[in-house]
Amino acid sequence: MFEQIKHNMETIDGVAIYPIVSLLIFFFFFVGLGMWVFSYKKEKINELSQIPLNDN
Repeated sequence: MFEQIKHNMETIDGVAIYPIVSLLIFFFFFVGLGMWVFSYKKEKINELSQIPLNDN
């Protein structure tokens, strides 16, 4: 089964670019997510963590 898939993928021109593009997309997504998480204000995190405990 994998031989058929490998053969089909080898016949497509420029197929080698897809793994590189997908790796870059995921890399930049997780780097951006990490930057967003570490730059979040501690006061806002504490405020959001208290929401389930409020009786309002």
